[in-house]
Amino acid sequence: MSQLRDNNIKKLPQDVYDVLIIGGGINGAVSAAALAAKGAKVALIDKGDFAGFTSSNSSNLAWGGIKYLEGHEYNLVNKLCKSRNHLMRSYPSTVKEIRFFTSIQKGFRFPALFVYLGTILYWFMGRFFTKSPQYLTTKKIKSLEPVVDTKNVEAGFEYSDSFLLDNDARFVFNFIRYSMSHGCIAANYVSSQGSTRADGVWTTKAVDEISNEQFNIRSKVIINAAGPFVDPLNDVNNQTTAHHHVFSKGIHLIVDKITNSHKVLTFFADDGRLFFVIPMGPKTCIGTTDTQVHSPYSEVTDEDRNFVLGNANKLLDLEKELTKDDIIAERCGVRPLAIKKDGNGQADWVQLSRKHAIDTNKDKQYLSIFGGKLTDCINVGDEVADLVTSLGINLPHKDYKWYGEPDDTVKNEFLHRAKLMNLDGLTPITSTEPLSKRFWRRYGRNSINMLEKIREVPEKAELLIKHSEYLRVEIEHAAEREMITKLSDFLRRRSKISLVVRTQDILNDPGLQEVCQILFGKENAQSKLQEYIDEISK
Repeated sequence: MSQLRDNNIKKLPQDVYDVLIIGGGINGAVSAAALAAKGAKVALIDKGDFAGFTSSNSSNLAWGGIKYLEGHEYNLVNKLCKSRNHLMRSYPSTVKEIRFFTSIQKGFRFPALFVYLGTILYWFMGRFFTKSPQYLTTKKIKSLEPVVDTKNVEAGFEYSDSFLLDNDARFVFNFIRYSMSHGCIAANYVSSQGSTRADGVWTTKAVDEISNEQFNIRSKVIINAAGPFVDPLNDVNNQTTAHHHVFSKGIHLIVDKITNSHKVLTFFADDGRLFFVIPMGPKTCIGTTDTQVHSPYSEVTDEDRNFVLGNANKLLDLEKELTKDDIIAERCGVRPLAIKKDGNGQADWVQLSRKHAIDTNKDKQYLSIFGGKLTDCINVGDEVADLVTSLGINLPHKDYKWYGEPDDTVKNEFLHRAKLMNLDGLTPITSTEPLSKRFWRRYGRNSINMLEKIREVPEKAELLIKHSEYLRVEIEHAAEREMITKLSDFLRRRSKISLVVRTQDILNDPGLQEVCQILFGKENAQSKLQEYIDEISK
């Protein structure tokens, strides 16, 4: 088990924190990172793993919301484009520009040229930060992307947005790890059973979901960042808010690479929804979004699979049609959409967008974060810090910049050492990028220590799970510093192994047993492996 987690759980009941954050998705993660770095005494808990729900089921795109132009939400698009640019500047190794290659079918609700003019407006609203859009004739589309079936295509265009080179959950966890490096006491698999307030202090009843141990966490402020579960938690805590959530289900299917394109192929599906074909290293991610559902719990249905596969086969000129047997992995999650209640306490379903809202109960010192998207995460962290300050919590380092990659001095030191020891020469043959790039992006300044471990013990550069790209030193680092409580934490969220390697291939890999021993110790390895098998069999 994680020694880091055990130590943090022992610490949680021992102090009165400035802020307790409930929820370790993107909103909770950036709140913890911002507040801890600025000097607040912060605790964070999540009833599952960090980024274990919505924040691990996105499309991995950090985009400015071009589709919101159709609904005339110009202020939102302008803000999201600005946020996207800020994210790309702050995390240049992680958040990269990518071209979107869009084809418009004949008979679409708008002419192709009109939609292209929308991309010009989008580029303008994005402050010309990315490459300019390009109009594409049908002939040009076929010459650039032969996999696109152009028989029913009017025309198309290219424009730019950005995406995460690693998975979304890894990006979220790095904020959690950063917050812990600045003093935040965080623990996964700890649930809140409700909170009460007396004499200016909240007492939250907490349960360790692994051991069933119960304890109290005391804090001056509570931040409800529980994602899709914000409303139920507010009900338990007797909080009334101006906003609440409605849910949109999004699914993605991962298959073997179906195109050598490094662009996101974008279409409008049969029912008018956006449909993406997203490059994912040696794999391809295909999917659609925005199916209205009424519960935060969702799953991929046969109807969903048939819809995605049917549209892929219709819109792409494939050598062989995709079938369910081609699916390597699936992602499914709900996006909590923040909307105001009308006079009857009901939701206006027309106002569906990804804008965030933070409702504040100043008397009770309680914040509730609704909606939002990864693109806007830095703004959420800054806004939370300002609101916590307004509640009377002193932030000794309120002007401290809490986000972004380490400066070039640290990066250059890493690259210099990596070159001296020929780290890139150790890159697994199955890897899609040099080790030096991947190490820096995933681990930042910690990658220097990992280099030293490989230099001292060359066997730490061994690849333990075939096609996983993860070296022994990375798994040891995860065991020590990344609070791996269950095997799925590592395979699905700290890494994307279970998204790109078939489940049976993972289970059959002879290195998996050693991975479990590194993560959980020899005495717990087999039980943790069985726990994972039981989990994926449900």
